[in-house]
Amino acid sequence: MTPIMIFVAFIALIFLSGIKILNEYERGVVFRLGRIIDPKMPGFRWIIPGVDKMLKISLRIITMDVPPQDIITRDNVSVKVNAVVYFRVIDPVKAVIQVENYLYATSQLAQTTLRSILGQVELDELLSEREKLNVRLQEVLDKHTDPWGIKVNLVEVKYVDLPQEMQHAMARQAQAERDRRAKVINAEGEFQAATRLHEASNILSQNPMALQLRFLQTLVEVSSEKSSTIVFPIPLDLLKPFYEKANK
Repeated sequence: MTPIMIFVAFIALIFLSGIKILNEYERGVVFRLGRIIDPKMPGFRWIIPGVDKMLKISLRIITMDVPPQDIITRDNVSVKVNAVVYFRVIDPVKAVIQVENYLYATSQLAQTTLRSILGQVELDELLSEREKLNVRLQEVLDKHTDPWGIKVNLVEVKYVDLPQEMQHAMARQAQAERDRRAKVINAEGEFQAATRLHEASNILSQNPMALQLRFLQTLVEVSSEKSSTIVFPIPLDLLKPFYEKANK
């Protein structure tokens, strides 16, 4: 192999080593002799070997699971809470030059923010107003990651792990609340029934014939049932005409 062929092969090897392919969701941050230049767009790109250094940054949404954090609420209840954070890089240059490792930095910031925000609320608020807390966490994280070129789209608290004694206490409280509601409903039913009976008695007292008709209707209903001997008192008002005739 002649020296010319060796030189050509060396040049071709250097040229090929500078070829880079960027996917549609990637951007290339290029440093030229330590100074940053315009980011490379998707497609076929070539950098100067030995002079340029390119880092590929994905612009897709990243799902990051926040490990369970020990949190003491404002009412002094110790719980474990974990969450999931959805974020994406919107400025690849800032994500490279403003922070050493944006993934690790975002993870640590999410953990400290989770402990800070949820430690300011009471347990009942943590369990019942989770949507409001998610929005608050998202706003705080997005504010702190904006200088890094990162946009926090969503923060969701996944679950709250309560101590066993707290779970038992909440179960007893829920049972007591159900018992209270059942008693209230039963008392309300008794009150309505007594009210209706009072109204019916007033109506019957004003019209004695209505009472007699109700009595006869009751006799018909009882006679239609399959029963043995039934002793039913007869009101004296029904026999009053016979007594009067006999006296005459």
